[in-house]
Amino acid sequence: MNIPFLDKWRKRHPGGPGLQLVAAFEADPEGVAELLSECELLRSQAARAGLELDDTPASLAALDQLTPRWREDPETLPWLGNDAGLYLGTVIVRTVPGAVWHVLAGGTPVVRLPSGRELQVVAAGLDWAVQGTPELSQMYAETSET
Repeated sequence: MNIPFLDKWRKRHPGGPGLQLVAAFEADPEGVAELLSECELLRSQAARAGLELDDTPASLAALDQLTPRWREDPETLPWLGNDAGLYLGTVIVRTVPGAVWHVLAGGTPVVRLPSGRELQVVAAGLDWAVQGTPELSQMYAETSET
C-alpha cells in the first residue's frame, strides 16, 4: 500500500522508538536521564500507600515493604515494573559515584557502573513487580558495593 504521508514521516523519524531514544540520549543525556527518573505510575502508587519516593536507597527498602496490590492488575503490572526499574536506576545514578545512564542500541536504558558493568534495571524492576525478587534494596546494595 502506498501512503505518501507515511513515507515522509518515516524519513523524518528513522527507526523505531528505541532508535529515537538512542538519538535523544546522544543529543541530551541529562534531559533523557531526567525523563527516565519521572516514574510517574510508581510514584503515584507509592504516594497512595503513604510513601514519598525521594530518590534515596531508604526509599527502595520502603518500596520492598509495600503490599504488592499491583499484582492484581495485569495491565498495570508491566508498566509498574518498568517504572520500578527506572526508579532503581535513578537511585543508583544519583547516589553511586560514577554510575551513569546509558541507552543500548535497541533503546533499552541501562545503568553503567564505573567498572563498566551494565545493569539491566528495567528487567530487574519487572522481576520485582511480578515476583517480588530481587528486592530493589538488595539490587542497590549489590551495585553500591562494587
